[in-house]
Formats: sequence, C-alpha cells, structure tokens
Amino acid sequence: MSIRVTYQEVHVSRAIHVFRTPDRFVAGTVGEPGDRSFYLQAVQEPLVVSVLLEKQQVKVLADRMGLLLDEVARRFGAEVPPEGEDVRDVAPLVTPIDTEFRVGTMGLGWDSDANAVVVELLAITETEVDESVVLDDTDEGPDAVRVFLTPIQAREFALRSARVIAAGRPPCPLCGEPLSSRGHMCVRTNGYKRGEIFGAAELEEE
Repeated sequence: MSIRVTYQEVHVSRAIHVFRTPDRFVAGTVGEPGDRSFYLQAVQEPLVVSVLLEKQQVKVLADRMGLLLDEVARRFGAEVPPEGEDVRDVAPLVTPIDTEFRVGTMGLGWDSDANAVVVELLAITETEVDESVVLDDTDEGPDAVRVFLTPIQAREFALRSARVIAAGRPPCPLCGEPLSSRGHMCVRTNGYKRGEIFGAAELEEE
C-alpha cells in the first residue's frame, strides 16, 4: 500500500499594529546606565506593543520628528506646539515588556487629513527593505508598528526621548568619555593621547 503525502504552501501575512489614537507612545530603557536596552512602547488600552532598538535610532527618530513638526508648521500652517522643557510623562515603561521585534527600518510622515505625525517601525530583516512597504499596508514586507501622534504628543515624544538618552552614563570631566560603574581608563591621565584612527596617528606623551 502506498501513501501519498501532499504539502500545501502557507503564506503568512505580515502583522501591522496600528495605533490611531494612542494613550501613550514613549521611549524607555531597561537596565543600568552603560548596559541599557532601549525600547519604544505604544499603548492604546488594552493593547501594549514594545519594540527593541538602538540608542542611536531613538535619537534619530526624535531629532527628525522635531524637524518634521517645524516643517509642517511652516509649509502647511499646522498648529504645532513650541519646544518645551518639561516632560509630563515620566513614568516607566509598562511591564512586563514583551518584545514584538527589533527595529530595522523607520518611517516618518505627516497625515494632513488626520493632522498627525505618522511613525512606522519595521522589524529588522536579513535583506534590504523595499522603501515602498514603509507606511503601506501591502502583504509583503516585515512586521510593523504604525503610530499616529498629535503634534503635542510628537513634541512630548521628542523631549522625553532626549531626556532618556541623556540619562545614561555621565561623561568623564577630563576626556569626555562615558564613565562606568566598573571603572574608567581615562586617556587624559595615563600619559597618552588617543589616536584618531588605529594606526593613523602616532601616540604622544602629554
């Protein structure tokens, strides 16, 4: 008796988490200064989605969000709050943190109909992401988180993100390198200057 086995190919659609009226969208960290993991977390009860990313990605997103707000105010006359100094939402991330994915590509845009900044975070992939999938609902592409922010929320995000980044290790007053709880080898006190690139500049005594 022979048994015939057939296989059916299954296509799994990408997951796109959309937050049109989020209660909260913030940057936050887990861990001690010098060993922190950075997260972005979107909350719209009862849904909470957290994604992992690099510190530099948080900085780039916050900086560009501020520039985008200034541009839409200038070009479209949108009501955009000025840069503030006080962060209203200083609460930590919602726990437990269940990481949805690590962020690869990020997208940023302005929805004039909704009068909102649109942030899209795409999961990191082994291959280069086609830019056409950013801010698009196509079935092909990495999983994504899409968040719509009011101008006030966008300003708050940028300000809090800057504070989160600055809350890391304090700089050494002599060399400017980050201090560590495990000690610090200061190039200004060991008798040598640092070469600009390995082998590119001769080390000299001070």
